[in-house]
Amino acid sequence: MPFADELIGRHTVQSLTRAIRAAAPDADLRALRAAPRQIDSLSLRERADLLRDALLADLPGDYAALARTVRTAHNGAPYFAGWLIWPVTSALATRAVQQDDAASFHDAMDLLGSLTGRLSSEFAVRTLLRHDLDRALGIIVGDWTGSPDADVRRLACEGTRPYLPWAVRVPEIMAHPGVTMPILDALYQDESEYVRRSVANHLNDLSRDHPEIVLDGARRWLSRPDAATERLVRQGLRTLIKRGHPGALELLGFAPAVLEVDGPRLDRDAVPIGGSVRFTASIRNTGDHQARLAIDYIVHHRKANGDQSGKTFKLTTRTLAPGEQIQVTREHSFRPITTRRYYPGRHSISLQINGVESDRADFELVAARNP
Repeated sequence: MPFADELIGRHTVQSLTRAIRAAAPDADLRALRAAPRQIDSLSLRERADLLRDALLADLPGDYAALARTVRTAHNGAPYFAGWLIWPVTSALATRAVQQDDAASFHDAMDLLGSLTGRLSSEFAVRTLLRHDLDRALGIIVGDWTGSPDADVRRLACEGTRPYLPWAVRVPEIMAHPGVTMPILDALYQDESEYVRRSVANHLNDLSRDHPEIVLDGARRWLSRPDAATERLVRQGLRTLIKRGHPGALELLGFAPAVLEVDGPRLDRDAVPIGGSVRFTASIRNTGDHQARLAIDYIVHHRKANGDQSGKTFKLTTRTLAPGEQIQVTREHSFRPITTRRYYPGRHSISLQINGVESDRADFELVAARNP
């Protein structure tokens, strides 16, 4: 993933300042000119917020005045695109909420839709959703989901995700389970894979807290599918599958199976941090019927307090005839990564097949030796 300064950095401020100066030549732009001296130590969202606040300070007045300036920049500057759009759309949404009238709200929604092709307005629309969820959803469901522009249709789905990365939460969405399902119902058969991928990610977000709502929707879609529906549903249920949720497994055809599992067997008892461990396992269908299997593995990491916490990884999907046996193998790395801290001590690996966990195989994770 790019660093924050590769997305919103000093070059972004320069481009934004140039575009706004051309659109509003009489504006002083003092806050924007000061922004490069303040931006380096900030996270990505803090950088976007800094530039949003600079725009609001440098372009005082009502919402309509700000919207005119933005439209002028939008129509006149080809470089008015990319990550500088995030603070622009956030400024529009903030000023519309401050104005607190229906005309400003609707115009801000319209302008966010116009700008989203230059960079998604998914972060800024959260401000409007937080301010008036019903009004925003009325526009999103009534207008955006039927837009001829795939970027706008994706905005309808992505901007309303419960756990949109980098974005602020929308408490009203979290408090009203299923309120965004009409958006997903309208878009799950969209012609654009770009939009359908957003539907799957939104569905997966919902599954974290409301699996039954998600499964009800997935059942409806699978009852009248198109060529892409099954794949979309698999992607949307991926967290539930990793959790071994029986309803999700059954919906995707992974019924309980009669199996004989030998393993996992590890190739070593001690693994240095930075090293890897290889495991193998044999799986035999000892039942009388064909078995479709979702085979995952779980690494049970040692935590700082000595307890273990499991993380599930995808392994394979296989179908076994009665009496058929397969062997699975995987090498798992303990190379240091920024999203996980490793603690020396006992770790374990187990398989999870159609939601049922196997016996665990233990090993010691040890501190790497200094050269």
